[in-house]
Amino acid sequence: QVQLEESGGGLVQAGGSLRLSCEASGRDVSNYVLAWFRQAPGLEREFVAAVGRDGGGPTLLATSVKRRFTIARDDAKNTVYLQMNSLVRENTALYCCAGRYYYIVTAASGYNDWGQGTRVTVSS
Repeated sequence: QVQLEESGGGLVQAGGSLRLSCEASGRDVSNYVLAWFRQAPGLEREFVAAVGRDGGGPTLLATSVKRRFTIARDDAKNTVYLQMNSLVRENTALYCCAGRYYYIVTAASGYNDWGQGTRVTVSS
C-alpha cells in the first residue's frame, strides 16, 4: 500500500492562489498515478486533476478547473502539486490525494489509496 499525505490547504481570499502538495511513500511509485479529488459540504466527491506515472506522464484536469489549476509531479520527491489560481468560493472543499497504478481514471472508485485530505476555504 502507498501512503499519501497532503499539505498546503488553508484560508484564502477569492482571487488568491494556493498550492497543494501530496507526498507518496511506501511501495514503488514509479508506475503510479496521482490524482486530486475534492468534496464540498453536501456534495459528492469529484475529480479535479491527475498526473500519470513518472517520466513525463500525461495530465488530466477537470473542465471546470483547467483554466485556473495546474498539476505537476516531482518524481525525485514522489510528490504531486496542485497549483490553484483565481480561486472562487465554489472551490471551497476538502481536497484529497488519491493513487492507483498505471492509468488515469476519473472515478473515485478507481483509486486504491487515499490521503486524509487538506481543507481549502475560499472567502469572498
